[in-house]
Amino acid sequence: MTAPKMFQYPAGFTLIELMVVMAIIAILAGLVLSTAGYVQRKSATSRAEAEIAAISTALESYKADMGDYPRGTNDGPNPTAAPNKGNNFLLTNLMPPIGSGQKVYFEFSSSMLSKSSPTNILDPFGEQYGYRYPGDPNRNGTNFFDLWSRAGTTNSNAWIKNW
Repeated sequence: MTAPKMFQYPAGFTLIELMVVMAIIAILAGLVLSTAGYVQRKSATSRAEAEIAAISTALESYKADMGDYPRGTNDGPNPTAAPNKGNNFLLTNLMPPIGSGQKVYFEFSSSMLSKSSPTNILDPFGEQYGYRYPGDPNRNGTNFFDLWSRAGTTNSNAWIKNW
C-alpha cells in the first residue's frame, strides 16, 4: 500500500517573493536616478567653467583691441539685485551682427542664448551670466571684470566665477 500524497502547491512565486524583487528593483532605480542627477549637475558645472574661461579670454582679446573691457553691469543672477537688466551688451560687443565689419571675439552658440530673449546669454543652468565692469571695488586694482554663473544656487560660495 502506498502512502497518501501530501497536498502540493501549484508552481509559481509567492506574494512575498514578488514584493522582495520589486523592492530590490525600486532601490536600484533610486540609485541610478540619483547618480544621473549628479552627473547632469557635474556636466553643467564643467560646461559653465569652460564657458566662463572662454568668455574671459574673449574679453581679454576685446580689451587688447579696444583698450578697455565692455562697460556694463548685469546683476541678473543676483537674487538681491535690481530687476534683471540683461547681458546683451556682452553679446553685441563680443559677437557683433554679421556684416557689421566688426571683429567677432566669441561666437555664442544657440544653446547659450535665451529662447524668449535671444540677446541674453544663459549659463548651462538656464540663468543669465552675471557681468560687472568695473569689478568689485573691494578687490585691488581697477582693470578687471567680474563674470559669474550662479550655478543654480543662491549660495554665493558655490557660484562659478572668473575670480
